[in-house]
Amino acid sequence: MSAYSVSRRGLLGAGAGIAAASLLGLKPAAAQQKDIRVFWWGSQERADRTNRAVDAFKKANAGIDAKTEFAGWSDYWPRLATRVAGRNAPDLLQMDYRYMFEYARRGAIVPLDQYLGNALKIEDFGKANLESCSVDGKLYGINLGVNSSCAVFDPAAWEAAGVAPLAFGNSWDEFVSKCAAFAKGNKRKKFYATMDASGHEPGFELWLVQNGRALYGEDGKLAFDEKDAGNWFKLWAELRKSGGCVPPDVQALDKSTLDTSTLTLGYAATAFPHSNQFVGLQQLNKAKLDITAFPVTAGGKPGQYLKPSQMWSIASDSKNPEIAVKLANFTVAEAAGAKILGVERGVPASSGMRELLGPDLDEVSKKVVDYIGKLGPYTAKLPPSPPKGAGEVAFVLERVSQEVAFGVSPEEGGKKFVAEAASILKRG
Repeated sequence: MSAYSVSRRGLLGAGAGIAAASLLGLKPAAAQQKDIRVFWWGSQERADRTNRAVDAFKKANAGIDAKTEFAGWSDYWPRLATRVAGRNAPDLLQMDYRYMFEYARRGAIVPLDQYLGNALKIEDFGKANLESCSVDGKLYGINLGVNSSCAVFDPAAWEAAGVAPLAFGNSWDEFVSKCAAFAKGNKRKKFYATMDASGHEPGFELWLVQNGRALYGEDGKLAFDEKDAGNWFKLWAELRKSGGCVPPDVQALDKSTLDTSTLTLGYAATAFPHSNQFVGLQQLNKAKLDITAFPVTAGGKPGQYLKPSQMWSIASDSKNPEIAVKLANFTVAEAAGAKILGVERGVPASSGMRELLGPDLDEVSKKVVDYIGKLGPYTAKLPPSPPKGAGEVAFVLERVSQEVAFGVSPEEGGKKFVAEAASILKRG
């Protein structure tokens, strides 16, 4: 099993230990303490906002302490899995839609339904937002913001190359042509129209849906074949060949963090993050950025979807779950906390908090809210829940895409990716 996957044996062991302690009536001394640990992934911008919100929470709740820690996306999941397996999980942890089902069904996080209407006042999130954070009918996540995948670009760089940037409704063919034209018009050295998104799972997924396929079916199996994957790799091979996207040695610098994005590093004029990351990207980039939708497939279906950007979840071995819920509620449903977080994690799911934040949003944050508002015609329904092992499959896509970029044929890459992904899912 990959180091990036949750250890089933470890989680089961943790669950057994917790159960045994309960049966014996053990009550650790720590249970008497009013302190929790909070762990999330994200940029320094997110860390600054979250720490300020936690400080405000502590100031408003004397006697409660909350220690915070954050990591980049790639480091977060192996560290969290290790801690969960070692029964040392943070009380309040940031959760992703992709991993929520795996953690919930293995008992690593707890249902939150008992807190609804009392400590957790999120009734105005609405049915869709609550369901998007639920597993098997139980609430396991507290939506920190609504978001979607997007394209972020440097308009001035595109203008300097004499090409109109990507816009709502542009097709993939138009995007490929624009990037090739950018390569011809661009005067900057080692600078390209776009990142290489061939290993970008959200982009691959929405492209599949646009073409009548999907990443996973309701049965938890792959809903695409090696030909589909090969065609996706071919699309990016064409962009690479035209000089429209960054070469593989440059894309390899991207470690799935905002500060290592090829846009931030000054190699590309376009990147494909999630919309909630626009605030952090703008913070790191001197150029004034803009945001738009992914390309579409001519005659195809809508492929993007709205999802919880991140959620708060409570670890099953938390000694103070009530305090963890109280802090989570402070950040999403109370003015003092929600104002500090703003829209960095996405547009608030709470209608009340959206109305509260609206008048005070800066220009960057307003672009995110406007983007989500315009995205309706390009969105499909939320896809089936990712099966166990989906997180590992995403890393395999990234690795195989790099192998293709360095010389493996797209067809061979498609075969290899599908074979490895199917094997991972079969293992579960």
